[in-house]
Amino acid sequence: MAKENFVEQIADIETDFPRWYTDVVIKTKLVDYGPVKGTMVIRPYGYAIWENIQAELDKRFKATGHENAYFPLLIPMSFMTKEAEHVEGFAPEVAVVTHAGGEELSEPLAVRPTSETIIGHMYSKWVQSYRDLPVLMNQWCNVMRWEKTTRPFLRTSEFLWQEGHTVHATEEEAEEETQRMLGVYKDFAENCMAMPVICGLKTEKERFAGAVATYGMEAMMKDGKSLQAGTSHYLGQNFAKAFDIKFLDADGTQKYGYTTSWGVSTRLIGALIMTHGDARGLVLPPVLAPVQVVIIPIAYNKKPDVMTRCRELKDSLAARGIRVKLDDSDNSTGWKLNEWEMNGVPCRVELGPRDLESGKAVIFRRDTCTKDSYDLDGLEETIDGLMKTIQADMYTAAKKRMDERIIEADDLDGLLKGVDEGNFVRAGWCGDRACEDEVKDKCVATARIIDENHTAKTCVACGKAAKHTIFFARAY
Repeated sequence: MAKENFVEQIADIETDFPRWYTDVVIKTKLVDYGPVKGTMVIRPYGYAIWENIQAELDKRFKATGHENAYFPLLIPMSFMTKEAEHVEGFAPEVAVVTHAGGEELSEPLAVRPTSETIIGHMYSKWVQSYRDLPVLMNQWCNVMRWEKTTRPFLRTSEFLWQEGHTVHATEEEAEEETQRMLGVYKDFAENCMAMPVICGLKTEKERFAGAVATYGMEAMMKDGKSLQAGTSHYLGQNFAKAFDIKFLDADGTQKYGYTTSWGVSTRLIGALIMTHGDARGLVLPPVLAPVQVVIIPIAYNKKPDVMTRCRELKDSLAARGIRVKLDDSDNSTGWKLNEWEMNGVPCRVELGPRDLESGKAVIFRRDTCTKDSYDLDGLEETIDGLMKTIQADMYTAAKKRMDERIIEADDLDGLLKGVDEGNFVRAGWCGDRACEDEVKDKCVATARIIDENHTAKTCVACGKAAKHTIFFARAY
């Protein structure tokens, strides 16, 4: 199949980014649409990415003292109403079970949109003394939020995620936990996803329902829009008081605990695609790629030694812990090259009779779409090094792109022009909700993160003195 015809199956990334995204996730068999509106079926290639995300995050959680647990999917509706702001924030998205076993339930059950309430209930049973603190737990699960507009990975009615929930004796400890986990997410995003992020405090409007403070991690996609890639919430004593999470302190007095929650989801797969993908399809960083190296034997029917050497290379790379695939299918060489290129495999090795004779192998780097010849002797070490180089180079390229598209604005016209051109716009804000709403109404942009490192003089909307500097952007 010719390259041109193969690529025609994906929309032009420059002219129709949303269609390009949908074409890529379907064509590369990451996902398919479920039979219920807004649901998705994560196919093996997509789920392999999620497994790698899980593995990297899970070891980071455990290194910071957290343990995995599992809590029920169904939550009594009475739990959802105990924290007023929380129930108000989630009410439009909650799916409710009213019948089971052929009978109407005495109390409706919410399908969890998040688990603060059910976990708060259980923590109230488990926490009795200061000796029980801190409680550091995480769960890997699915949640359901009845979304009106959906897109695979980015926003679906059901999705997979992790949610950490902790209880602490003091406000200081809980705030430290909130920041620590935001740092864990940032480390993962930059070192595993090769995705630069901006982290910081959210405005009150963008704050999680029921939280005292929400900290977000925002990433710039290739079309200049922002994607909220993770959040960490300081919940204060709001949920502790609602669910009676109290402990007997060392001074002999009863006190309410301080809680946090934090989470990332399969949305990270969408972030990975839209940060690095190109006109040819996926571009995956080695740390998370299901297949890190694919070996393509060329004209092996003419020279059996080719396949022998390919198998040896596969075995030696696998022994090094590299996720490697030998494509010995009967598809044409052209089809194989295009298919693995579209699937975003970081490194492709092409080996044929001429290569064996010359003692060389051709390696194609997916991130740069370049080919070079390398000695067969020591090829395993070369590929090992290339994995690290590709990972680092992908982050550098994405960081450069983001840095070049962060601009300043002093008024709404400048902000509108900036987001129209696909930028993050840094501008002043007086702190008034009405001005934040005006930016959204006139520029179709929202306050993503408060920038603590810059000080703007005036509010971009009203011209009064600015209290904060904000990263404004259009967002998914």
